Amino acid sequence: MPEPVEKGILEKDLYMTSVLSGNRNFGGRVHQHIRGNFLASPMLVVSYAIAGTTKIDLSKEPLAIDPTGEPIYLKDVWPSQKEIRDAIEKGLSRELFKKQYEHVLEGDEKWQALNAPKTTLYQWDPESTYVRKPPYFEGFDGNPRKIEDIKGARVLVMLGDKVSTDHISPAGAIPKESPAGKYLLEHGVKPHQFNTYGARRGNHEVMMRGTFANVRIKNQLVPGKEGWWTKYIPTNEIMTIFDAAMRYKKENIPVIVLGAKQYGQGSSRDWAGKGPALLGVRAVIAKDFERIHRSNLIGMGVLPLQFKEGEGWKELGLDGTEEYDIIGLSEGLTPRKELKVIAKKQDGTKIEFNVIARIDTEMELEYYRYGGIMQYVIADILGKTKK
Repeated sequence: MPEPVEKGILEKDLYMTSVLSGNRNFGGRVHQHIRGNFLASPMLVVSYAIAGTTKIDLSKEPLAIDPTGEPIYLKDVWPSQKEIRDAIEKGLSRELFKKQYEHVLEGDEKWQALNAPKTTLYQWDPESTYVRKPPYFEGFDGNPRKIEDIKGARVLVMLGDKVSTDHISPAGAIPKESPAGKYLLEHGVKPHQFNTYGARRGNHEVMMRGTFANVRIKNQLVPGKEGWWTKYIPTNEIMTIFDAAMRYKKENIPVIVLGAKQYGQGSSRDWAGKGPALLGVRAVIAKDFERIHRSNLIGMGVLPLQFKEGEGWKELGLDGTEEYDIIGLSEGLTPRKELKVIAKKQDGTKIEFNVIARIDTEMELEYYRYGGIMQYVIADILGKTKK
């Protein structure tokens, strides 16, 4: 976005919109300063671009005025099926595909010039800002972990309805003022070289800092703020979610996430499971979960817990500053087991409620016991899983 345009948006606090033909209509995805995103056909995308605004009724108002002063309407530029078919036949051919894919595995000159070691084992570069050795298997010996009650947990993030996987782990541009942006700056990467979270998904250091760092996410622990902020409950300090998570981890304090309706909606994203796991999130308590995201949480060893019908953090009077005990895990976890949660407020009062463990099958339980699906696969290769 041109700097004068971005400056004008911020100075006047404008609500900017985009029109796109893909399905990436998450807040902040097209650009961090674009708040509303409308899905449309490619032809409508072009039409809105000509009009230059979404505040228009395309069925009645003109897209533009031609040099002679005549209004041009959508019906005047909308192509017929024959025009579309003719364009496809003119633009696509067998030779085009053959030329593009005949040597696709050879790569271009730059790819061929790369000095890559010939080895079956990947050579990790500790200086790389794109690909780093992830910590998923640190301390893993191939045996299942002991499942214990979660005691003294703090809320890292408290969220409202319809939190998407892009809110949890954005894939778009990396703002320079974000935790991930600051990490890249510290490692000598200039802002114009930041690329996107999606391009840097091989670097867990970037992706951990990007977790819950969508510019439009609203953490209810810090009302009035958007983005990567939270409250470190023991001291009431406002800090980044990443910094708070690392501080909790250093002090051996487990953390949880409170959600509401449709938690994890939108496109499936592995980092929406990986990121919270690496931040130390032990459980997510929500009213309901998007199907694949629930599986992805289990696949990373994070426990999805569902409020009972009619209950939620708001209905129960929770504000996220409580200390949480999740009871019933130590005595044995089974699919869809009901667990007790005790939330102790700062004045000593307690709110007790039950939740349903959304581990729905015996296989999911096995993944969870081993700390995640990747650990389970390794254990299985080592012959340490039950058949």
